[in-house]
Amino acid sequence: MAEAGPIRVLFLGHPAKLHNSNEYYPMLAKALGRDAIYFDYTVSVEEALGDAKYLGQFDVLLLYANHGTIQPHQWTNLKNFVENGGGFVPVHCASWCFGNEPGFDKLVGGRFKSHQGAVFRARISDGKHPAMKGVKAFEAWDETYFHTNHNPKNRTVLMVRDAMPGDPHTKPEPWTWVRTQGKGRVFYTASGHDARVWGHAGFHQLLKSGILWAAGESVQARYKKFLAGRAPLKYEKRDNVPNYEKRPEPLPYQLPMSAAESMKYTQVPADWELKLFAAEPQIVNPIYLQWDERGRLWVAESVDYPNEIKEGRKGNDRIKILEDTNGDGKCDSVKIFADGLNIPTSFTFARGGIIVAHAPEFLFFKDTNGDDKADVREVLFTGFGAGDTHAGPSNLRYGFDNWIYGTVGYSAFNGQVGGEQHRFGMGVFRFRADGSAMEFLHQFN
Repeated sequence: MAEAGPIRVLFLGHPAKLHNSNEYYPMLAKALGRDAIYFDYTVSVEEALGDAKYLGQFDVLLLYANHGTIQPHQWTNLKNFVENGGGFVPVHCASWCFGNEPGFDKLVGGRFKSHQGAVFRARISDGKHPAMKGVKAFEAWDETYFHTNHNPKNRTVLMVRDAMPGDPHTKPEPWTWVRTQGKGRVFYTASGHDARVWGHAGFHQLLKSGILWAAGESVQARYKKFLAGRAPLKYEKRDNVPNYEKRPEPLPYQLPMSAAESMKYTQVPADWELKLFAAEPQIVNPIYLQWDERGRLWVAESVDYPNEIKEGRKGNDRIKILEDTNGDGKCDSVKIFADGLNIPTSFTFARGGIIVAHAPEFLFFKDTNGDDKADVREVLFTGFGAGDTHAGPSNLRYGFDNWIYGTVGYSAFNGQVGGEQHRFGMGVFRFRADGSAMEFLHQFN
């Protein structure tokens, strides 16, 4: 059987507001990502189709855009991708694309010609086709596409739109169809004008079934093996789960998984590889991390976060240094640089040590004797609110101008730095690494 793995889809959109793929792509990625159908996204035809090797990393190409032309090398790569076994899922306005290449209409199976708009329900005409598995007819407002340049060769119509007042046709209009070309499969649907469709669970299922069919049987076997080999997500009801959204009942508690199993639910771009560097018991509840110039991973570990604010702010949290000493890509050395902390929310390297956000204080730690343990601890300044640990200082970065940049939420800052009083919240700030000056830069909501 094929090697296990998720379905990889390249989504080619466009930057325009009409048929706003920038807005609709995340809806689909979120809905299908749970089922290990992973998307990479681009609005560039050249990025998607200009390099055959890059395109070949994907099982399926999904097109939802208004790109008027295609270059000869791009068309060659697309055509070869499909005919060599790749899946192609043109959606809605994709049937208008690439009008300079007649072969594109033949590949898709038809071309958009005109439309009105209405609330309607496309009718399933071939519910037994495997590309329709789990699909049910759904009602939504959409553009009422009418097509031309139909290519019936190797095409099977799965859904139709019955004629409506004002239509240029009286017979049912092909709405969703599949076709084959070479070793590849094409799945097209005219659904998908705006968020009223892209946010619909029925549309998500339609595209899921279409993508899986278009990917082909060998990819489906790999996909099924992947799903069978990862531990299922498990949930249980608990009475201490917050319900800030005022849902009918709180969300269930998701039981924890091992790091290795969690990775099977994690998506990275198709040309990346995800490897496990460190896991429990080497680290527990990491809240922030940075790599140093020696390739070591520094981690702020907070088991007290978010609710265990200790008296005197002496708690159970630590700054650790994780290192791969033998070059195998895995952590084999763990050192505790500083401990006794209580909810450190960020840190950055500076002045030969680290500056740690530890509300209400910012602390400076330094190792002076080379044993990788801090023997200097200084308070740079104080004034950050600690009433809500979710909204305190975070995201410390060493700037190119030698200032330290950070953000803070509504827990805010109210204190003196360098003899000047500062009061701000919900924004970006910067300060000198020695704690001698601070500036508030930008307010956000």
